[in-house]
Amino acid sequence: MYAINQTQEPRVKNKDQNMGLFNFFSKDKKQTLDEGLSKTKESVFSKLTRAVAGKSKVDDEVLDNLEEVLITSDVGVETTIRIIERIEKRVAQDKYVNTTELNVILKEEIAALLAESNSDTPIDFDSPLPASPYVIMVVGVNGVGKTTTIGKLAYQFTKAGKKVYLGAADTFRAAAVDQLVIWGERAGVQVIKQKMGADPASVAYDTIASAKANNADVVIIDTAGRLHNKINLMNELTKIKNVMQKVIPDAPHEVLLVLDGSTGQNAYEQAKQFTKATDVTALAVTKLDGTAKGGVVIGISDQFKIPVKYIGLGEGIDHLQVFDRTEFVASLFE
Repeated sequence: MYAINQTQEPRVKNKDQNMGLFNFFSKDKKQTLDEGLSKTKESVFSKLTRAVAGKSKVDDEVLDNLEEVLITSDVGVETTIRIIERIEKRVAQDKYVNTTELNVILKEEIAALLAESNSDTPIDFDSPLPASPYVIMVVGVNGVGKTTTIGKLAYQFTKAGKKVYLGAADTFRAAAVDQLVIWGERAGVQVIKQKMGADPASVAYDTIASAKANNADVVIIDTAGRLHNKINLMNELTKIKNVMQKVIPDAPHEVLLVLDGSTGQNAYEQAKQFTKATDVTALAVTKLDGTAKGGVVIGISDQFKIPVKYIGLGEGIDHLQVFDRTEFVASLFE
């Protein structure tokens, strides 16, 4: 049977107080975003400066240089070509585009590109959920920050006044269960776990059943982070989904793929493998603060047409943000 890990720290039940805490974090959101993207910004701007050096207008040479800037910033070849084509149309339409305008044009065109795969209005943690409990199944390879992201999600939802349950369904690694328990204690939420090597689907079932019985608002299920044979992965995740649906017919409501932004092109390959193996509905891109490869967010969002829902900008428990494409692009290019 399952065991419940419950921190002694009481969960804040005053929703007004929760909202006050959430608003406090909102004030710091832009600062955290700017700091988290600082390495990418420095890299992109230094490359852009070299790309337009000695030029007064955007011509073919500047566009070639810009293409190299975007590709080396891990935006990806296909997405880079789409951005360059958009800028070429702007240049042709406006006849003359000064190089000083290039930054503004880049910002506008990338924002428009991201709008095609991300909703215009990001849903914050305190927004009403479409289901209760709202079930999130989290997938991703080991080392990308999957369990850490779950802990940070739990913390943010809890601060927004929601009751959260975590399911430790990555039963193949004792460290994964232990880590989730630690994050559960930090976030002040309940963790459902079983013994090492237990059936992951059984853990998911127990978690959702307990969460439903105790009127939880959010259920987050951790899964094994092995990028093994695609068929085995698909079968395992499908089994977990089927067992969930015995308790809640339309669960999971969200399948969140966690990707490590610092790995650049490797993140594309992971996204490709997991989107083939299961129906991924949202993305979280982590570790953007420690890398100059923040352009990967743009490329992955564009190529896979799956909304980037969260971005990780630091080690702190409050350093996971709801992704806002407008704020992201503004921070990157302002």
